[in-house]
Amino acid sequence: MKISQTVHFRWYKTLLVALLLGLCLYTSIRATDADFRQLFTNIGQVNAFLTKLSHPDFKYLPRLVDPMLKTLKMSALGTVLGVLLAIPFAFLSTTVVTGSPVITHVFRFFLNIIRTIPNLLLAALLVAIIGIGEATGVITIAIFTFGVTSQLIFESIETIDYAPLEAASAVGANRVKVAVWAVWPQIASSVLSYTFYAFELNVRASAVLGYVGAGGIGVKLNETLGLFRYERVSVIILFIFAIVAVVDLTSEAIRRRLK
Repeated sequence: MKISQTVHFRWYKTLLVALLLGLCLYTSIRATDADFRQLFTNIGQVNAFLTKLSHPDFKYLPRLVDPMLKTLKMSALGTVLGVLLAIPFAFLSTTVVTGSPVITHVFRFFLNIIRTIPNLLLAALLVAIIGIGEATGVITIAIFTFGVTSQLIFESIETIDYAPLEAASAVGANRVKVAVWAVWPQIASSVLSYTFYAFELNVRASAVLGYVGAGGIGVKLNETLGLFRYERVSVIILFIFAIVAVVDLTSEAIRRRLK
């Protein structure tokens, strides 16, 4: 190591980075009118809220089983629908399959629009259009899954081995056959892994989506918060945490087996 690479000769770079970060933080605080003094002045209210949450009413737990099952069903169905819709769009979003930059850019532009819509906004719009219920949650999850997995899939397509594609084209296969017989076998395991990953995300998101009326356990969370029943809120939070942990461990184990 050269002397110029030691900490002694690099301290000014660290100091410069620290000053820049401090300047950015200060500018952000001034631009947003954030007042951190309110956090300390309301510390009593925070303590009161946490005290209420620290006494969960576990007798309320049996009434959460059915809403949680609905949440899991919403997540599973929405994930499957979103992935099934994402696969053809992902294939059309890469020149590896289409051979046309124009088609690829059109589909990628559409996917970018889908990904820019926040989940809560999408759920609120669908609740206004369709109404409150599990169907709204399923559609919201499907659209979110479609946006996430479509990008992951077309990025996987662009990293495949091109030799099978060239071999299939050499024997006269058209683009559809090349996609089915040369591209799909190389990404099938990845798509399945992305499906489980999306399911994990959707189980977490379902609780929040239900909070705006999209069905599932989130409806119960909204009700208990509205009634200030914090002992029930804490049970719901703990139950969601436990279910998400089980889903994460299960999907991780399945993904490891796929690898």
